Amino acid sequence: MKKSVSALAIVGAFMAAAEPSGDRPDATHAWAVHDVNRPDPVKVTVPQDGIPSDAIVLFDGTPESIARNWRDKEGGPCKWKVEDGTFVCVPGSGGAFTAEKFGDCQLHVEWKTPVDDVEGWGNSGVILMSCYEIQILDSSAVEPSRSPWKPANYADGQAGAVYGQHPALVNPCRKPGEWQSFDIVFHPPYREGRRLVDPGSFTVFFNGVLVQDNWPLEGKVKWCRRAHEHIDVSEAPLRLQDHGHPVPFRNVWIRRIPSRYAETTCGGPGVKKGDVATLRHNLAAESRTFADGATDPAEKFIRLWESYCYEPDRIVKARIPEVERQCLKALSAGTGDMGDPRKFFAFKRFVKMLVADGWLKSDSEIEKALDAMREPPKPTAPNMRDF
Repeated sequence: MKKSVSALAIVGAFMAAAEPSGDRPDATHAWAVHDVNRPDPVKVTVPQDGIPSDAIVLFDGTPESIARNWRDKEGGPCKWKVEDGTFVCVPGSGGAFTAEKFGDCQLHVEWKTPVDDVEGWGNSGVILMSCYEIQILDSSAVEPSRSPWKPANYADGQAGAVYGQHPALVNPCRKPGEWQSFDIVFHPPYREGRRLVDPGSFTVFFNGVLVQDNWPLEGKVKWCRRAHEHIDVSEAPLRLQDHGHPVPFRNVWIRRIPSRYAETTCGGPGVKKGDVATLRHNLAAESRTFADGATDPAEKFIRLWESYCYEPDRIVKARIPEVERQCLKALSAGTGDMGDPRKFFAFKRFVKMLVADGWLKSDSEIEKALDAMREPPKPTAPNMRDF
């Protein structure tokens, strides 16, 4: 009759330092699900209602930020002016172009239409890569109309539209003289060689409301003409449009973000099986190194299985039975105090996952030993983080 050992009476050395993961890597995913070896995101700080620490501030209310970040079409000094801390279009001076070039990005810009610009409706635009436009216009009083003499601009030329291509999903426009905001996620067209793989897209929040939902671009903006051609570079200046109206802007900042095709090793549209195989090979070697340095049999067991699942190798597989025996010995000893139920459950889940996915033989000794143990009570917690 097998001895039943309390999970609370396991040697302290059995505490696994690595949090075990879920479904194993495959041909298009170098990482396991919940893989502890996967790099953590870069930390970005964001003050309350503030600007992310990795953002480039293009206009902060000062003439210096214009001189530093903005140019005219020919690359000379921008002719727009600072007025009461705002960046104001000087009609007829031409658009304001960023000195730097941008492609994939997150952009925040605040604007308002002038109160005394009734005839022009405060016409302007935010034009990514100088050719893909989100329209700025006073669309606050638009009423539905099918008249050929419609008193408001056409739907695909109202505020928040991808100009000439797709109207805003809804109209959250405020009145002239009130500040409004665009938060834009932009992906430019993506090519592999000369082949267009992805036309690019806009996601736009207008005054906090979603008005463009990953909308695919048809081509460069044109007036009264269907867009067809796409820009053939990956980065170009951002342009704020001069449409002959003194539209003011403020709080303009931008963040460079990765292309959707930059991730080549874990799913997504840009995955490349060769890159996946190379990364899995390197991860397997790292996990073997971790296993060699581990003094705790549970961590050594996890690390060897990690290595084998990244890249099956008969030498690694041959090492596992001995480490499994060390784990069984530690479990049977019943000395010490595990002290951390989370690690017990995580280790048991890891073993069950190996069995379920066919990596570890069903009804193995380590599985049976874990099943025979009296589990510690699961701690109650107000949220998962505490567990």
